[in-house]
Amino acid sequence: MPIPIRPAVASVPPYKPGKPAPVGPDGSSFKLSSNENPYPPLPGVIEAAQHAVQRMNRYPDMANAELTAALAAKHGVGDDEIALSTGSVAVLYNLLQTVITDGDEVLYAWRSFEAYPIAVQLTGARSVPVPLGPGATHDLEAMLAAITPASKVILVCTPNNPTGPIVPHDQLADFIDQVRDDIMIIIDEAYLEFATAPDRARFDDLRRPNVVTMRTFSKAYGLAGFRVGYCIADPAIAGAVRAAATPFGVSAPAQAAALASLAADADLLARVEELIKERTAVVTGLRDLGLAIPDSESNFVWIPAGERTAAWAAEFEAAGLAVRPFTDEPDAGIRITVGEPEANKLVLQVAGTLKP
Repeated sequence: MPIPIRPAVASVPPYKPGKPAPVGPDGSSFKLSSNENPYPPLPGVIEAAQHAVQRMNRYPDMANAELTAALAAKHGVGDDEIALSTGSVAVLYNLLQTVITDGDEVLYAWRSFEAYPIAVQLTGARSVPVPLGPGATHDLEAMLAAITPASKVILVCTPNNPTGPIVPHDQLADFIDQVRDDIMIIIDEAYLEFATAPDRARFDDLRRPNVVTMRTFSKAYGLAGFRVGYCIADPAIAGAVRAAATPFGVSAPAQAAALASLAADADLLARVEELIKERTAVVTGLRDLGLAIPDSESNFVWIPAGERTAAWAAEFEAAGLAVRPFTDEPDAGIRITVGEPEANKLVLQVAGTLKP
């Protein structure tokens, strides 16, 4: 007789990673499907990681003490308000583990980060997806209306993955103040470094006992392969995340690389500026072709392709571009990471041949 698998696990939809880069007819090959930073690690990062590798026979610092102190100093918070795990997705899982019980509800905008429904289902909670509003933005009024006595967590992704817009600061602050104090509000800011809008969220003005901010080293810092994410939260919540996290989860090379990355902020900002320039060029080029591209404050752009999603994604792939199609309705579309200038030029070239 087979071992019974818990229903919440047996029926969970698998996470779909971005496809590897195909090779186009002219040899072009660019992976624009996973929102990775196209640049190599920042100066000093490889050296720091290599030094840490020499001690791989020892366990890493389970408390992540040096990295925690550096992050606390960066954000002006106490060490006890920082909790790390293996990427912000793992932080999300740990956060939900700390508060969710059977019958609870978790609200989030949809479409948003595809890991949300998976993480919620694994806890035994019920997902409450709230459709996006005009311009692929969070409909905060609808989210407030969806709150019930069973609501336990609300997820807000800003900039939103995969559509790109931010939730303006004042709207987010007003939203937070209207939510019950016993509901955890998780603000997922994985792409915050790419946001340039004057009204983007300001962390210092949103701090509440029930508000958690998630950040990652995977995107702007270019450490996707090392899996380092963290949250800033009330000490009680941060302590619970540390308790739920896998012991020794963040490896010694990952900790060293993250520390070195924090020390290279000037180089980071220069790279981010280049990606923002490329993003602007891609958004402008796609709009000039007549495509209804929403504002993007992240390192990707969103093409709301609808029923043409699969066909258009195949056109990009045939040219050597791996993009990320989301074919399920509603809000089917294609997410394209901002990559190297050559890749971005090819994106616009292919987009100009797409048939409506």
